[in-house]
Amino acid sequence: MSPVPAHRALLAAAVEAIGGSPRPGQLEMADAVDRAMDEGIHLLVQAGTGTGKSLGYLAPALARAVDHDTRVIVATATLALQAQLAHKDIPAALKAAAATLKRTPRTAVLKGRSNHACLYRVRDGVRPDQDALLTGGQLTADQSAAGDPDSRLGAEVVMLREWAEDQADRGLLGDRDDAPDHSPRAWSQVSVPARECLGTRCPFAEECLFEVARQKAREADLVVTNHALLAIDALNDGNVLPEHEVVIIDEAHEVVDRFTGAASALLTPTLVTAVAKRAASWLDDNLAADLLDQADTLHEALEATEPGRVTDPGASLIVAAQSLRDLSRSAVSALGRRDEGEEAGADAERTQAQGAMREVFEVAERIAALATADVVWISESEYTGRAAQVAPLKVAGLLRANVLSGATTILTSATLKIGGEFTSAARDVGLQPGERVDDTPEVLDTEMAWRGVDVGSPFDYRSQGILYVGRDLPRPRRDGIAEEVLDDLAELVWAAGGRTLGLFASQRNAVRAAEHLRHALPKVPVLCQGEGHLAGLTRQFIDDPATCLFGTLSLWQGVDVPGDTCRLVVIDKIPFPRPDDPLTQARSQAVQEAGGNGFMTVSAGHAALLLAQGSGRLIRRADDKGVVAVLDPRLVTARYGSFLRASMPGFWTTTDREVAIGALKRLS
Repeated sequence: MSPVPAHRALLAAAVEAIGGSPRPGQLEMADAVDRAMDEGIHLLVQAGTGTGKSLGYLAPALARAVDHDTRVIVATATLALQAQLAHKDIPAALKAAAATLKRTPRTAVLKGRSNHACLYRVRDGVRPDQDALLTGGQLTADQSAAGDPDSRLGAEVVMLREWAEDQADRGLLGDRDDAPDHSPRAWSQVSVPARECLGTRCPFAEECLFEVARQKAREADLVVTNHALLAIDALNDGNVLPEHEVVIIDEAHEVVDRFTGAASALLTPTLVTAVAKRAASWLDDNLAADLLDQADTLHEALEATEPGRVTDPGASLIVAAQSLRDLSRSAVSALGRRDEGEEAGADAERTQAQGAMREVFEVAERIAALATADVVWISESEYTGRAAQVAPLKVAGLLRANVLSGATTILTSATLKIGGEFTSAARDVGLQPGERVDDTPEVLDTEMAWRGVDVGSPFDYRSQGILYVGRDLPRPRRDGIAEEVLDDLAELVWAAGGRTLGLFASQRNAVRAAEHLRHALPKVPVLCQGEGHLAGLTRQFIDDPATCLFGTLSLWQGVDVPGDTCRLVVIDKIPFPRPDDPLTQARSQAVQEAGGNGFMTVSAGHAALLLAQGSGRLIRRADDKGVVAVLDPRLVTARYGSFLRASMPGFWTTTDREVAIGALKRLS
């Protein structure tokens, strides 16, 4: 009898350690991941909710790292998921590894620099407005009750300083997630953006908490990071993460958006003014004045142009960005010249001001260039006013050149097959359909060979859930949610006895629906996103099964509520991106010009992914049952409806409202 492969033995031990039972899909996934690493072939693996995909990739990854003395990077979508891996899944896998591998693997978590306290900011980088802050023990009950924002901020900052010093003394990492409760403003006083890090010039470089974290990562077999830091590593030619041979991207359906975000930038007159004032002490008066004047010029250019994409090289925004580029370049150069005898503190402040100015220069340079690889537009927000933004037209080339080309890459998610196929997800990350292989990788002379595997789900969606589509309802309209749709919603919620997660395409629709339900069903508690902290609203939703929770995008992907709390998921309309979104428009146009279907590739692809994620909120464990109600007739009447439905779980489908209501009444 041949010996059990290391990854299978580790997986079996880990599943037993957490009190679980073997799952065929999980084992199939582990085998596929092990094979991909062995053959050096990229893998897209769809693993439905309940598969146990974390252990499905951790077991082969840890076995590979130990047996082949190599390093594996695991990248999650968010810091929260990163923490879940570090504190729940990895400890179980390590316990199993200790019993099955020749040694226990070393693991580490690596986040961005700004997620660690900066000892320079804590000790010497105190700004003038912090000089009179309270000591950590001086935040009295009277001061808290008084609600003085400055007192609270001051006490938080000093508390964070004391905590950071304790972290340094104990050889810990100063990780923000381990810090006492604090506000974002307080954290900004004890941390530093990567651009403003003093590097080797810092007097505390040898103690740097972020560098301690990086060193631990360099010593680890498996490093857990997030999509954003993976993107920053790619944008910086691999100089951020330690060397590695394998990358596993969890929640891979989000990686394109995360890379797009990391490669995007924003420029506002307020930002330019703040950076110019910060640098003024080291600039000659004329250059400092010109920079401040250029902030006004940028403001005028933004106000003179309607929000939307900018494509004209002669547009006032582009002209303003060109002037700002030239002035900020001169300022960066001037800030790099140091005077003899300059005090260390002043030198450090100059270096940080230079980092901030360099960022202004690089963003202005990208906007001024108006390159075909970038999309430039003017946005408008009630909080920040108008701003110039720039984002990459696509990130497939960045992922292909700076992630996939250097490491065997495993991409996994519960929703990777869009329209029932892996093709769209593969293209988005830089893999071509012609590079896909099945069981004969040697037939392709390419370093980008890839394989797609769907290991299914342990859930029987057809018997556990019903998809109801409101075929007879009016099509969605721009002026808000229709009365007929609201009436349909009320009947469904009544039949479910509350227990409803409402996923809406806009905050306006969510609020309108909540108001309607509170009037039509006054005994049913309805919570609406925006009426409180989302985490608190979600806890209330879980604690009282009769409650409804309505909201927008963050609920489509971020809520995991198994059991009786959620018997009904309502989707008011197909979640197409805004048709006036400049990046969506540009990407659709690029697909059209390449001979493809821009609407299906970009807009329908986006909607299909969100529908898969949103409808996936219903069934979270084997005994869950319920209804997904899509109150948009286009899901069954439009030509693209079958494409969208193919991306959703395989529920039994009906357009008969009475069937859905009857099922909900039986469940409640």
